[in-house]
Amino acid sequence: MSRSERFLRACRGEAADCTPVWFMRQAGRYMKAYQEIRARYPLMEMFRTPGLAAEITLQPVRAFSIDAAIIFADILLPLEGMGIGFEFVESRGPVIARPVRSAADIEALRVADPEEDLGYVLEAVRNVRAEIDGKVPLIGFAGAPFTLAGYAIEGGGSPNHLLTKRVMYEQPEAWDLLMDKIVRTLVPFLKAQVRAGAQAVQLFDSWVGCLDPSDYARYVAPHTRRIFRELRAEAIVSIHFGTGTAGLLPFMAEAGGDVLGVDWRLPLGEAWRKAGPGVHIQGNLDPAALLAPREVLVRKAVEVLDSAAGRPGHIFNLGHGILPGTPEDSVRALADLVHERSAGLSRTQPSAAT
Repeated sequence: MSRSERFLRACRGEAADCTPVWFMRQAGRYMKAYQEIRARYPLMEMFRTPGLAAEITLQPVRAFSIDAAIIFADILLPLEGMGIGFEFVESRGPVIARPVRSAADIEALRVADPEEDLGYVLEAVRNVRAEIDGKVPLIGFAGAPFTLAGYAIEGGGSPNHLLTKRVMYEQPEAWDLLMDKIVRTLVPFLKAQVRAGAQAVQLFDSWVGCLDPSDYARYVAPHTRRIFRELRAEAIVSIHFGTGTAGLLPFMAEAGGDVLGVDWRLPLGEAWRKAGPGVHIQGNLDPAALLAPREVLVRKAVEVLDSAAGRPGHIFNLGHGILPGTPEDSVRALADLVHERSAGLSRTQPSAAT
């Protein structure tokens, strides 16, 4: 079986010759080739220049035996098109100078147009697809409604999302309007990425783990479900990812997605049981393992693979993005290990992870 088939087969729950592997943030600052580009260009210019974004997307595909590429972009980019400006500040990450916290703020937001406001991402997708067509699939992505709303309200990252929760609890109508505008921005953007050449999309709900199940069900699930319903109607392969979501997995699985991304805080088999039948799983190695001694990395990777036991529908990934300072040799060794170790496993029967 060719490298081009494994990932999409796993997304559909079909057997493959070995477990497909890719890594979140596989294109980025741990790579020397990326650092050479970053030394010459500001981050936003890299996102907005399709040729640069395409080149950065392709760097890990050339360097490692990974089974999918993911477009180099940022989850916050759609916010600009909605009228929420931001900048990346060294050591702080994204900063939004004028957070959105009132009903009037939310009323003033517009719904972004994918071609007019995010055309540079779509052009990068087209460039990458032309380069890798027939080699590995390309993944497009967007931030999920809750995570984007959290950034917009908090003004950046937050350890507890207290301001976000205040809007949810105290201004539920304004909250629903904000989420509706984000959904109406994201659905066309994700579909446009697929038209441009992406063969799957991932929705990143990076901050949703701060919620309890009842708040997720009331304030988030209806909006996220709309996105996945629209994607499924057009047979678009989708991945639903979050972190710190051990208590939310059944609700996230119900909200949608062909594949559920899980982090390292829950054993893979238990995550599969919580997700329920018919859901495929992506994960779930701790990114810190890539900075550990090689024998530790091997042991932890094998634990993940043994837990999956060759069950169709498993995509090997980290529980979050590759960390800065990760040795490229460790990434290379892990990708090779996943293929070599999983090639001998039965890939036709459900495992004990069921």
